[in-house]
Amino acid sequence: MKAEMLMRERLALSSRAFVEIAIWRLGQPLPCSAHRYKYRLAYIVDNACVLRYDNETGKGDHKHLDEVEVPYHFIDLDRLQADFWADVHARRK
Repeated sequence: MKAEMLMRERLALSSRAFVEIAIWRLGQPLPCSAHRYKYRLAYIVDNACVLRYDNETGKGDHKHLDEVEVPYHFIDLDRLQADFWADVHARRK
């Protein structure tokens, strides 16, 4: 099965900040993942990525908070987006 694009969005939050979301459904899980999704959710401010959730091949599910990378426990796509948006809102305060 070829990768299927489920979502690709770029949302402006202000003149200085935007969110970019890309999610694919795969034919089989990536190495180090137990699910069939490939994703990248990023919050960009002043052309710098300050928050990113992704699951690079071989690294598994994780998120980047500025320069710090921490594991992320993937449950499902709804929870992934809810967690990402909660972090975005916290960073915007």
